[in-house]
Order: sequence, then structure tokens, then C-alpha cells
Amino acid sequence: MNRDNLGDVPSQNFREQLHELADWIADYREHIDGMPVAPTAPAGSIQKALPATPPEEGESFERIFSNFESVILPGVVHWSHPEFMGYFGSTSTAPGIEGEILSAALNVNAMTWRTCPAATELETIVIDWLRQWLRLPDEFGGVVYDTASIGIMHALAVAREEASTEIRKRGMTGRSDVPQFRIYTSDQTHSSVEKAAIALGLGEDNVRRVRSDSEFRLDVSALEKMVAADLAQKMRPLAIVASVGTTSTASVDPIREIARVCRRHKMWLHIDGAYGAGLALLPEHEWVTAGWSEADSIVVNPHKMLFVPFDFSVLYLRDLERLRRVFTLVPEYLRADTVEAEKNYMDYGVQLGRRFRALKAWMVFRTFGRIGIAARIREHLRLAQLLATWIKSDSHFELAAPVVMGVVCFRFIANDELSRRSGAKADTLAGIDSTVDINSAIAESINASGKAYLTQTKLNGRTTMRIGLGNVLTTEEHLGRVWNLIRETAEKISRTKPTTDDSALL
Repeated sequence: MNRDNLGDVPSQNFREQLHELADWIADYREHIDGMPVAPTAPAGSIQKALPATPPEEGESFERIFSNFESVILPGVVHWSHPEFMGYFGSTSTAPGIEGEILSAALNVNAMTWRTCPAATELETIVIDWLRQWLRLPDEFGGVVYDTASIGIMHALAVAREEASTEIRKRGMTGRSDVPQFRIYTSDQTHSSVEKAAIALGLGEDNVRRVRSDSEFRLDVSALEKMVAADLAQKMRPLAIVASVGTTSTASVDPIREIARVCRRHKMWLHIDGAYGAGLALLPEHEWVTAGWSEADSIVVNPHKMLFVPFDFSVLYLRDLERLRRVFTLVPEYLRADTVEAEKNYMDYGVQLGRRFRALKAWMVFRTFGRIGIAARIREHLRLAQLLATWIKSDSHFELAAPVVMGVVCFRFIANDELSRRSGAKADTLAGIDSTVDINSAIAESINASGKAYLTQTKLNGRTTMRIGLGNVLTTEEHLGRVWNLIRETAEKISRTKPTTDDSALL
């Protein structure tokens, strides 16, 4: 290779390529609603279209970008599409994209203050801005991670250390003085609780799933009985994970009542507010913060409701030094870059290398402000209630859970089920479902069509369709199109697919 080609892409070429990418990104955002939401090509298509061996010589930007458009793009699920309504919608926004571009260009490692003072101090500022919006007491400090799954693992690591004897130093292996810990959470809580227990050596079987009530909130009386039974078996209750916005239904657990149980048994209270905590930015929804001040830790994902692009999650702890005491470790090769008087975020978790995530959040928060963010959330709440109204007005559909936030769970009811309901007493219908396969088939058919995207879950053992609203590009017109598509797909499938009566399984 010519020694003149050992540098990066020439400056002028780089500038031209950036301009081309900027135009492409702007066009993509402007015309995204004309694209298929999800790919329709079979699995393996992308791998077959690309070489199986790596390139020996460099290729031109033109050829690479051409492959991106012809091979990669057709295999993308467009989460930013206004008719992508799976999970919690998409929080991709213009200032967030701009922040990601700047962060990629800077390419700093935010592990210590000295390695990038701006990244450290901006993270501290953004975390505190969000704390104020969430109405958390100022004794709560935070740290940015990628997802809530990582946040809960760190929170439970602190709970484990404070409830036992020198696990950080001596570990758990071969020790008879470490009790068998129990973690309690509802049957609606995210699976990250079990994953944290696995990673921390606490064991998946020691996560106790407590039944939820008719509104899919943790049943506190059932929790108290479970804790009492474990104490009788000489188990050690370690922590309770309560939810503010459960994964399936966005239900909110009774935090204050749960906090009383935690105090009585000296358990750690962690609040999973990954989705629902963002609702606290709306003054009329201050109710959602009830009991937060009594928590030991709370996690919130601005990439789920607060319009910061994925990934961006904040874990708050009452007295953040509790987290530092568990994870701080400074090897010799980093000692020169460590300033004791300043915050070094590498001390607050297992990560050493850390992205400059705070930059995109700072740009989103400044561009929209609390008032602008709240207004956009209100619009998604309005759309969710509008969809609920449409569902209630159609005899072939029913709501499967209360609509608390921007999440709507609903089911299609086939003709044979309608007939059975009209001829049966209300109290004989509980648990009877002849449309398990149909509801799943409707969601799968819609997703495979590329016209929209929604998810499905199970509530009370019954398959349920689920729509999540959170995209700033989604309008009432988009929602109407998706609702009509759901109805048309349900009618088509119900005419051709025999129903499966699962009442025999109950």
C-alpha cells in the first residue's frame, strides 16, 4: 500500500460524505412513513447478499453506501416509523440524533473526570435536571447506564453487600455465613430481575413472583404472606422490586404500601420506573411519584418516554456513595487519570469504558424543555385514550387492561366467543378464551405485512395484542390507519382460521 494512504479518509472526501449522509438522514426522517415498517424478506437474506469473507483491500464510500441502501436498509425494522407501535414506541428525535452524531465525532471515554471533564460534568448536570423533574429528593444521586437491566443489577449488588458480610471482598462461594437471599416482585415485572439474580449469584429460583391484582398491580397481601413463609424457612428477604409502568400493561404498583413492608423487614426497595417514571414531568400526574422518596433506588429510561434515543438509562440511589463503595477500584494504570476531588463515573459500576451519552440527553432536554416534553407525552396519552374509545365501540374487541399511560392492551373476540358470551352468565365466562391463536395470528400477520408493527403479551393466561405510543412522528391519522388494519386483518383471519377453545386447558 502506498504510504500516502496510511491516514484517514481525506478531509474533503469526508466533508462530502458527511453532507451526503446528513441529507440522507433528513430525507429518511421526512419520508419514513412511506416506507415499510418491517422487512418482508426471509431470514438469512442479508447474509446471503454480502460476502462471507472480509475485504482484503479498502472499498469506496460509494460502494459501501450503495450496499447499505440495497442490502442493509431493506432488512431494518424502522422503529422510528410513525406506525411502529410495538413495545413503548420510539423516542428517536432530531436533537437526539444530532447529539449522537456529535458524540460519535468526539469519541471520548467518560470513565474519569480527567479523561473528559465535559462528559463527566455534563452527565452530572443532566442527571440532576432529570432528578428535579422527577421530584426526587436531593439526597438521590445518579449514574447513566445503557439500560434498566444494568441499573437493577447494580442496585441489587448494593443491596446484597449491605445485607451481608464482605461479599465484595470475600465473595459467596463456600461460605456458610451468607444466608439464602430472596427478591420479591410481581408477576408483571420485567425479566431483568431474574437476570440480575443470575449475574449476582443469587439464583433465578430466589426471585419470588408475587401475584398481581385485577389491575395488574402487585398484591401487597400476597407479598406479605410470601415474605412470612420465607422467613419461616430461614430465608433472608433482601429486596422488593416495584414497578411504575409494567412491561405489558404500564400498571403502577402501590409503592407506599410496598415501602411499609420493606421498612418492617429491612428490605431494599427498588423502583423500576424505566417506562412510567417519565410521567412525573406532568403536574397532573404527580400521583405517580407516591412513595418514591422512601425508595433506596429507582431507575428511569429517558429512551422510553422522554424522547432521548436509545440507549440512555439512569439509576438513582439514595446516597450514591453506597454504589461507589461496592464498585470503586483504581488500578495503577488509571491512577494518574484519577482526581480524587472530582467524580469518576467508572467508580459507580462494572463499566470502565463509557460513552458520552449525556450529550444527546442534554440536547433533547434543552430543545424541548419540560413543557415541550410534557406536551408530547400528553399527546401520546390522548392517542392511547382515543384508541381505547375505538376498541370499546367495536363489539369484536375488548380492552384487556386499564389504560394508564401510552400503552393499550386489547383482544379480538371471535363470533363463537361472542355467541357464547351472549348466552352465558357473566360469572361463567372468567378464564374462557376461544381466540388465543387468533389474537397471536393477527399481530403476526400485521407485522409480517410491513404495514405496521405491534407486540403481543399474555394477561391472565390469554393472548393479548398490545400497542405502545411514544413516537413524536405518530399522529391520529397514523393511529387510525393502524386500527383499521387491525380490524381488517382480524376479520380476514376470523373467516379463515378455526378458533381454538382453550377452556379445556383451564
